[in-house]
Amino acid sequence: MEGYAPGEWPALDSGVLKLNSNENPYPPSPKVLAALSEISGELLRRYPNPRGQSFCQVVSDLFGIPADWVIAGNGSDDLLTLLVRACADPNRRSLAYPMPTYVLYRTLAAMQPADIVEVEYEQNGTDWVLPVEKLLATNAAVTLIATPNSPTGHRVSRLDLRQLAEGLSGVLVIDEAYVDFAGVDADKASLELVRAFDNVIVLRTLSKGYGLAGLRLGFGIAQPGLLTGLLKVKDSYNVDAIALKLGEAAIADQPYKNACVKKIIAAREQLSTDLQGLGFKVWPSQTNFLLVQPPQENKETAKSLYQGLRDVGIMIRYFAQPGLDKKLRITVGTSAQNTRMVTEIAKLL
Repeated sequence: MEGYAPGEWPALDSGVLKLNSNENPYPPSPKVLAALSEISGELLRRYPNPRGQSFCQVVSDLFGIPADWVIAGNGSDDLLTLLVRACADPNRRSLAYPMPTYVLYRTLAAMQPADIVEVEYEQNGTDWVLPVEKLLATNAAVTLIATPNSPTGHRVSRLDLRQLAEGLSGVLVIDEAYVDFAGVDADKASLELVRAFDNVIVLRTLSKGYGLAGLRLGFGIAQPGLLTGLLKVKDSYNVDAIALKLGEAAIADQPYKNACVKKIIAAREQLSTDLQGLGFKVWPSQTNFLLVQPPQENKETAKSLYQGLRDVGIMIRYFAQPGLDKKLRITVGTSAQNTRMVTEIAKLL
């Protein structure tokens, strides 16, 4: 198998502008940093609550769901691992997902191991059309839908998700790592499906909207019967006490998170305009990144721009895979960071 290959990781003091991993350019809430300063030796001496119950209660209060409908994970990637481990195996129970999408899905299937069925997205101009009927026909044990999706940036329609939930006999995973950037109606929309269907789980992370990628904390929301199956294969203490404590503080400070998200969305729209002004094709995005194609529309130009920016201390993402090798994925930074990058791109062009 091939392991998951994340974006390059420069040292914190390197001075590199890191726009390749879709991290939030703003620090976490001051309430998180205050909670960090109050971490006690007693908290560290003891094992954390194995279910992260206090954290799950904060999530419960925010979304208006029972606390036993919430499961905490060491990032939402941990919960993806539990889902594959619990549900899939070779020759009988496969994973299915549309492509292109989060490539960790493929890696997790190889680790299990489990068979995979990859179904290509259909494209209509800059619109990505979910192949619902083809996904239903796979009869997979786990169907994974990232929405908003990476690296395309688009959001899957609620109607398509409902059609999948109604037609699948296996588990439907709605992976919403980027949902904070998708508009005010997106945050609770998929919870309707969780309430209506016992085979649906929604995954969230604190890495993006909350600016806590280094903390490694996420959560899933599903009916208790589904979560009971995941708890069977969960590590005894899969989330550490510090992460749970800081996660509570982050989720409790919605005004700060929402203010940062608002700034990122505004910067995203300006960056899109600036890149289109340089001749780029820019796909509509409901995330904190843009999928773009340079004006020359060939993989040599895309790779050259990626390398040219890297040479001046700016990292973006280049995917050397069919369908993406002429494109670039660029994380939205602050307005000043975006301006610096656009200036360097103009020089390279």
